[in-house]
Amino acid sequence: MAMTLQFLARPGGHSLAIRHRPATGGGPTILFLPGYASDMMGSKALALDALAAREGLGMLRFDYRGTGESQGRFADFTLEDWLDDALAAAALADGPLLVVGSSMGGWLMLHLAERLDDRVRALVGIAAAPDFTDWGYTADDKAELAEAGELRRDNPYGGEAELTTLALWQSGERVRLLERPVRFEGPVRLLHGDRDAEVPVEIALRLRDALTSADVQLTIVKGGTHRLSAPHELALLERTLLTLAAGA
Repeated sequence: MAMTLQFLARPGGHSLAIRHRPATGGGPTILFLPGYASDMMGSKALALDALAAREGLGMLRFDYRGTGESQGRFADFTLEDWLDDALAAAALADGPLLVVGSSMGGWLMLHLAERLDDRVRALVGIAAAPDFTDWGYTADDKAELAEAGELRRDNPYGGEAELTTLALWQSGERVRLLERPVRFEGPVRLLHGDRDAEVPVEIALRLRDALTSADVQLTIVKGGTHRLSAPHELALLERTLLTLAAGA
């Protein structure tokens, strides 16, 4: 079944762009949460969409407000806004969810799991970046945010500078997780590259230890960078999802 673009009305008059393919036969749905300033047309989201189509799994991908095909201005939204977007998108799917979070999406994934409880059967974090507003900014960065109300840093992938607003940073500080138990009892698979220059492997270790689940596996990918989108890395992601879907 082809996925068509649909729009979900959100508070403030901004619509959320969503592509949703229901599962066949009552199977689980993969919910993909993109990273910071990313969208649902990235290589990982498309690879999982193709996997879901082949295997009869549900697939739900969307763009946060202010990104991709969703409405709004990026600078007007915060982590808490995007968590609300993820919850609204998740409500469109029936049955169990396999939630996949990339980078910032891996942070939102954890909050989603705590709030949706038994609906979430498994989690897959791809270079998950929980609490990045804490460890991802220097003291000078935080001083500039406080003084100027925003911070622009070089984008490691080129193009426009990476923007952080003070409101977004403050929102992130309100939803930090790693200083407490992260309550989820289902299987969790964390994929992290040993050459990730944006999210230190130490963060993956802290997240592994913070999760209350007894079934947490951390896979360190040799030579893997933050994107983890090389063909063999996408193949690892697909194998991971297939195994989890079989037990969902």
